[in-house]
Amino acid sequence: MSTAQAPSFDWKRLVFMFTGIALFVLVYYCPAWPDAVDPLGKHFELTKEAKGAIAIFLLAGTWWVFEVVPIGVTSLLIGIMQALFFVRPADVAFRDFMDPSVLFIFASIMIGLVFTKTGLTKRLAYKMLDIVGERTSMIYLGVFVVTALLTHIMAHTAVAATIYPLLLAIYSLYGEGNKPTKFGKGLFIGMAYVAGAGSIVTLLGAARGAVALGFFNEIVNRDVGFFELTWYMFPIGWLMVFALWGFFMIFLKPEKAVIPGLREKARELNSRMGPITRQEILAAILVLGVIAVMSARAFVPELKMLNKTAIILVSSVLFFVFKILDLKDLEDIPWNIILLFAGAMSIGFCLWQTGAAKWMAVNWLVMFQDANWFIFVMSIAFFVMIMTNFIMNVAAIAISLPVALVIAPYLGVAPDVILYSALVVAGMPFLLLVGAAPNAIAYDSGQFTPGEFFAYGVPASIMLMVITGIACLVIWPLMGMPITLPTGG
Repeated sequence: MSTAQAPSFDWKRLVFMFTGIALFVLVYYCPAWPDAVDPLGKHFELTKEAKGAIAIFLLAGTWWVFEVVPIGVTSLLIGIMQALFFVRPADVAFRDFMDPSVLFIFASIMIGLVFTKTGLTKRLAYKMLDIVGERTSMIYLGVFVVTALLTHIMAHTAVAATIYPLLLAIYSLYGEGNKPTKFGKGLFIGMAYVAGAGSIVTLLGAARGAVALGFFNEIVNRDVGFFELTWYMFPIGWLMVFALWGFFMIFLKPEKAVIPGLREKARELNSRMGPITRQEILAAILVLGVIAVMSARAFVPELKMLNKTAIILVSSVLFFVFKILDLKDLEDIPWNIILLFAGAMSIGFCLWQTGAAKWMAVNWLVMFQDANWFIFVMSIAFFVMIMTNFIMNVAAIAISLPVALVIAPYLGVAPDVILYSALVVAGMPFLLLVGAAPNAIAYDSGQFTPGEFFAYGVPASIMLMVITGIACLVIWPLMGMPITLPTGG
């Protein structure tokens, strides 16, 4: 008679579940906290709703990192808690779940599905492996460079969704099936990190750049052009790309230095695919057309009024019109990832609209109002880096940049260095999956847990802060960026 062993009780999960609940209860029901006061004496009250937003933020953050329940389910809880505890009305809290940014991620994932289904992904993967060869270190580098280059001309979310299936095709040739390995973790986490690093270089990589330049123009009354931003961001973005390659070669060095016969196998698999098909050509035309229109928005004034989410969703509709995708493909969408981002949007807007994020930003930055210019600039960078892991990087910029630009003149700090240092770190949320869409897309690979992502993100974030510091002290001054304001009348 066989005795089946009962599954062991998951105490760790229970501990973290109640830790999140305890943090919520502690913050939500504690007495009112003092106002935040900026250098001009303006008070920012932490209302009951704002305190509730911070409480939900702590609960969701704990559950996300330790994956108490599926990450998409934690996102649903964010909307539920806002409605049940009167932090925001239900119609507002849940409306954010279908924010244009969430639908942009949905459309980006659809592009990835199309590349996979038509075979374009495998064709690209085999060509790439033929070029970079059999050394796993060169495969890392090849993937990272291609990812970073693509983010210069298209949104990093769309890049991640396009590169993701290519990585699955590459990993299938590693010889370990689907099981997690150091190489698998390095490929997928690395792609997410590098997508962020590459996206800071131009205004096409993400929306955060345009938003930051808008605030800068409003407060400082000076325009920053497309190529001026690229001039200062290019060396930092690419320094981070190569630094991350070194980082993954140290922390997630592949188990195999070489995959013997990989180049030959890639050539053989590529030849087996035969000539490019009509479906592949059609898919490529549709995707390239959408990318071209979205990229042209930065240069053609008439196209600026077109919403980028509406443009990319056109491709989703056309994939079904031309029968490249069908109903079964729609059912294969990773809704866990979509919900993750929907919840991130909801808590981000919640912190912003209730004033909780502004209260946190003012409290943090006034601590450094008498500090040395470098300490002040790095404190802003650190705050933006932490906040961009929890809320949209656009929101992180929006709440911290105006406060920082108001304090800066008192310390003799030029506004330029604040703008660029904030933009650098806002593009690279290395700690939480909700920090950026590429993080969540990479997670769908099953190669790592949210906890592992966080663990590798800590040293990566320290490295990011160090490189930002070097940029402020050495690189940008050499390139002609004003760092401090001239003294004297």
